[in-house]
Amino acid sequence: MSRVLDWSGHRWLALPVRLYLGFVFIYACLHKIADPGAFALDVATYQMLPLSLVNLTALVLPWVELLAGVMIVLAFRTRTAALLLAGMMVMFMVALGWALHQGLDMSCGCFASSGKHDPISGLTMLRDSGWLVLSLYVLVFDRTPLGVDALLGRRR
Repeated sequence: MSRVLDWSGHRWLALPVRLYLGFVFIYACLHKIADPGAFALDVATYQMLPLSLVNLTALVLPWVELLAGVMIVLAFRTRTAALLLAGMMVMFMVALGWALHQGLDMSCGCFASSGKHDPISGLTMLRDSGWLVLSLYVLVFDRTPLGVDALLGRRR
């Protein structure tokens, strides 16, 4: 197993994975940061949080997405960034699963606000599962990432 974990090719395989994930999260947070009110409506529509936490979540979560996205692109604290991405994907998938179970007809709020058409479905869950797997790949296998961590001489 250590031969698989220590394979030097992971750093090259993980580079496009990190860039892809980072840009997905950066792109996803832009509309949320630009219009936190619309994103708060999306968060509230999931009917999972108490109303007292909806605005806080709508204000904080997009900035966490931006931070994690930038960190993974730059390979700065790569493992931390990958863990943040994986944690957010699990959280998003739980919310999505809840909404699908409740039969809610709604926008996922991922890349567009509730005014735009971005409906939830099993395909949304499949897409998010793919992003979870990619973030876990970086977390587990990208032991010597190409980027800031390598320049600073950090090992995972």
